[in-house]
Amino acid sequence: MFSRLVFGLGLLSATALVHPALAADAARTLQIFVSKDKQSLAVYDGTEVVATSKVSTGKDGHTTPSGIFSVLEKQKYHESNLYSAAPMPFMQRLTWSGIALHESNSVPRYPASHGCVRMPGAFAKMLYGMTDPGVPVIISDGELVPQPIDHPTLFHPEAPAAMPLLSDVELRPSMPDSPEKPVQVAMNDTAAMPMPAAQPIAAPEPEPPSEPISMLITRRTLRETVIDIQALLNQLGFSAGNPDGLLGPSTVQAIKAFKTLRPAEFSADKSLVSDTLLREVYAAAGKGEPPNGVIMVRQAFKPIFEAPVTITDPGLALGTHFFALHAVDERAGTADWLGITLENNLSRETMKRLGITNQESSIITGKPIARSLSRITIPDETRRKIDALIAPGSTLTISDTGLGRETGEGTEFITITRG
Repeated sequence: MFSRLVFGLGLLSATALVHPALAADAARTLQIFVSKDKQSLAVYDGTEVVATSKVSTGKDGHTTPSGIFSVLEKQKYHESNLYSAAPMPFMQRLTWSGIALHESNSVPRYPASHGCVRMPGAFAKMLYGMTDPGVPVIISDGELVPQPIDHPTLFHPEAPAAMPLLSDVELRPSMPDSPEKPVQVAMNDTAAMPMPAAQPIAAPEPEPPSEPISMLITRRTLRETVIDIQALLNQLGFSAGNPDGLLGPSTVQAIKAFKTLRPAEFSADKSLVSDTLLREVYAAAGKGEPPNGVIMVRQAFKPIFEAPVTITDPGLALGTHFFALHAVDERAGTADWLGITLENNLSRETMKRLGITNQESSIITGKPIARSLSRITIPDETRRKIDALIAPGSTLTISDTGLGRETGEGTEFITITRG
């Protein structure tokens, strides 16, 4: 009982509790959770808390944003670009607009900063040594705890196919117990071959771990719609330019040329890009119904590919959910995912823009993660491609609101849930 009490007091202290078995290469599976209500920070390795500290987040007028971030950059000594070169030792940047974790001499355990997350000196130094760029940092109003999630929509490695035994070995008769019943056994013909000297078997070189990937599943925006239209118009023989999501002169001319050949379909459609245009281009290319969602994949802060997905019941909000891959078993074809649900705050204007008519409370109570995952259909080809890429430390965000203004060059997917 006494040891449990001491352990609990250690978790509540302003210094770190570090699990002795935490290896240096485990940095990729760490997750950092900051609670603004409790003014506390907890570092998780899987479902286990390995370090905690008090913090001070942004005060009124300089509120620390809530959402999903990752460590973008680390500097042992940094001076603020916004606030008179204020010192920010052991800085771990979360956004390029000025939000970071860093050491401070003033951590009163109430909101006191200009937006950053302040930490006591000893803890900030220790946390700096524990993390790598890309480690997820989740900032929320209330305390969040990652939970194991098992759902068929989540990605997992493809288990290797079972190898047939002795598939290419000739069967020959052996000496039977009864001469009337010959018995077939497998044999290798080695009579004419000298037996080689025994050689020591070298241990195979361990393969370096793959770089984790980060993924975002969200609703399609005008950018994704235009990319699809450009790619398909190019396939149909129209010169729509490079599929970049921009309505440049080549794209505009190609769209107008496509519409000219179908006056009846577009007689009442006066906008340049519309749902009607998307459906007609998809139909002309033999692609069926256009998707309403997209999955984007980044690795080492760089986009590597994106692909369409389908979201059922698009009028219902998906909510905001975050998943981290803690472990992978390649032989068994299994993956251990952890998940959380963040508070979803969509304004009326945002809901109207996204076509959401219902933001019911069920997306943040009960089994919101399972409900959201069950509404997402990922094409098999895309799933196989991602299954081959995942590694411990990979992450997946589900959000209604798209890339967001903080996601850009040199970032993973940043999702702001409350500014």
